[in-house]
Amino acid sequence: MRILFCFLLVLSVACTTKNSELDRWQTHAANTTIYRDDFGVPHIYGKTDADAVFGMLYAQCEDDFPRVERNYLWAIGLLAEVEGEKQLYSDVRARLFMTQAEAIEQYEKSPDWLKKLCNAFADGINYYLHTHPEVKPALLTRFEPWMPMYFSEGSIGGDLESISLEKLEAFYTQLQKGTDSTTLNQATAFDHEIETELDEPQGSNGFAISGKLTQSGNAMLLINPHTSFYFRGEVHVVSEEGLNAYGAVTWGQFFIYQGFNEKNGWMHTSSYTDVVDEFIETIEEKDNTLFYKYGEELRPVEKYTINISYKKDSALLEKQFPVYRTHHGAITEGLGNQWMATAMLWNPSQALQQAFIRTKTTSYEEFKKMMDFKTNSSNNTVYADADGNIAFFQGNFIPKRDTSFNYAEPVDGSNPATDWQRLHTVDESIHLLNPGNGWIQNCNSTPFTSALEFSPRKEDYPYYMATEPENFRGVHAIRVLTGRSGYTLDSLLATAYDSYLPAFEILIPGLVKAYDASGQKYRELKPAIEVLRTWDNRTSKESIAMSLAHYYITTYLQKGPRPEGLSMMERVNYFGTATPHEERLQFFKEAVEKITNDFGRWDTPWGEICRLQRLDGAIAQQFDDTQPSIAIGYGSGNWGALASFGVRGKQDTKRYYGTYGNSFVAVVEFGEKVKAKSILAGGQSGNPSSPHFMDQAQRYADRNFKDVAYYKEDVEARAVKKYNPGK
Repeated sequence: MRILFCFLLVLSVACTTKNSELDRWQTHAANTTIYRDDFGVPHIYGKTDADAVFGMLYAQCEDDFPRVERNYLWAIGLLAEVEGEKQLYSDVRARLFMTQAEAIEQYEKSPDWLKKLCNAFADGINYYLHTHPEVKPALLTRFEPWMPMYFSEGSIGGDLESISLEKLEAFYTQLQKGTDSTTLNQATAFDHEIETELDEPQGSNGFAISGKLTQSGNAMLLINPHTSFYFRGEVHVVSEEGLNAYGAVTWGQFFIYQGFNEKNGWMHTSSYTDVVDEFIETIEEKDNTLFYKYGEELRPVEKYTINISYKKDSALLEKQFPVYRTHHGAITEGLGNQWMATAMLWNPSQALQQAFIRTKTTSYEEFKKMMDFKTNSSNNTVYADADGNIAFFQGNFIPKRDTSFNYAEPVDGSNPATDWQRLHTVDESIHLLNPGNGWIQNCNSTPFTSALEFSPRKEDYPYYMATEPENFRGVHAIRVLTGRSGYTLDSLLATAYDSYLPAFEILIPGLVKAYDASGQKYRELKPAIEVLRTWDNRTSKESIAMSLAHYYITTYLQKGPRPEGLSMMERVNYFGTATPHEERLQFFKEAVEKITNDFGRWDTPWGEICRLQRLDGAIAQQFDDTQPSIAIGYGSGNWGALASFGVRGKQDTKRYYGTYGNSFVAVVEFGEKVKAKSILAGGQSGNPSSPHFMDQAQRYADRNFKDVAYYKEDVEARAVKKYNPGK
């Protein structure tokens, strides 16, 4: 009888808990309204910020639940359970820096307002799954409020992806075998470099234009992230607690990552501020305990075990990994008794607070105060506001270091002088406010050319604050912005899509010179050479020269010998000036032959080669030359294209299908009322049966931006559908 009573009591508590949870979900839903406009963009209106977050996550799941789920499988370290053994070390890497217990601790110590948002995050996804039983998650059938602690960084991969999976695997494989671990051999590392060298560069473009250069007298902002296509959706989220933000949201996050509100806007570009460092730890073993040297001390190495489940064939297996940490960070690499600890920002609660507060700032003063959280580690910020201010911040999390050490290389962790010290204040970091030239640009290039003569001066800052070289996009941006005025939103868009490619300024004349001087045995190349001789270095769908130039430069980068340590700009210019004529002509001949073999003629227009195609909603896209696709006239950011369109990874097709570059793009004007235009690479939905799967694709190809519906009356006028979550 007592056993039956206990069972009924437990059942009663479980039912009560479930009913309480459902009541909470339904209360959120009743307080939240979603409008879908004519492009499927969700405009979420909530009574509170938590209601808005609830609706925001519900809408994201409607649009692309598989991407929401996969981002958390990656961040938490659960990919191998779904995708198999190949993801084991991705999971190890994720769990090196935070355990579930630590994530829960971060959540518990967060301020109440943030905990409410984290609760609403989980509630929004769980209510979606509750109301859509036909949706079958790959693994995560329930989301928890501590999960955002794993995914507080809005950029792709963030700092974590700077850790080499190959080196991590080499270390732990050798460790488990009981022999000295080794790093990748040089040949393997070189092969990896060749494979990735031609990938579309990670990064983005941000322009801020002062009102003195615009027709309206209002400041303007270009928001131009270069990311994997379909990695972010477009969202508008509003509450009665002061939230009214519009922009790009990384699937599964509850803050607008790159966007604007009525008073200001923010564009993040990938930063080369040194925020991840490696410390060589000297390891000693005593009485079966590992220690590392630190000054005159021997400190114990922190050790714990993680168990990772992974799918193999039809079975689910488990593997144990011993994981090690020092006060510098997790051990990620090793050689003999010298192990490598990687130090990086890991303060997820603070990072989430900064990311959400950013969306509700209303002035430069508030925005700068928000930057005092100092937890945006992998990005620079280009800023503009309704008061007419334009600004730039190089990084945000910057540890102070002893500049007598070279942190571009691993430093001696046993020397206390190499330790990170306090964080630099915002005022100490590289930043700009209202430069005299009237514009700011950052294209992942050096901040020391961000505003002509008004740029920050390199000698005023420690070297680790900005390690990026100049690149072709930065050179291009400076040219198109210098001397221009009278901007409108449309002319700012035209500037951001300028078709010139500075990478070919030296390379192509170098090829023509080689032909003129040494081309006697390459007479068959004359028609192609003459096309390039008169080319204006501009890309378009119709351009034959663009096809020739692209194949020539990619062939040269794949095969051409050059000195070590050159930047992309230096490599390309080296090929145009310092290489033998015979070599240039031979590589050009190979490029022409490849175009001819693949497309039947050497004079193939670029739009026949460069295409946009999305056949299904799969995260790993497959391409097919026999299926429909859209001609694209843009070029790679590697060559200086501001409108970046390129490929990451290998493709087994003849055509060149873009996967990375301009994804979500917006131009914004701040004044008495905010105005904006935007575009997505394909569409808002990841569902091929949705009308919004690829409804923006042709507009994307034609640079035909849509007007943003920001104010309630515009949202209602454009609304195709209005509903509460669950209805």
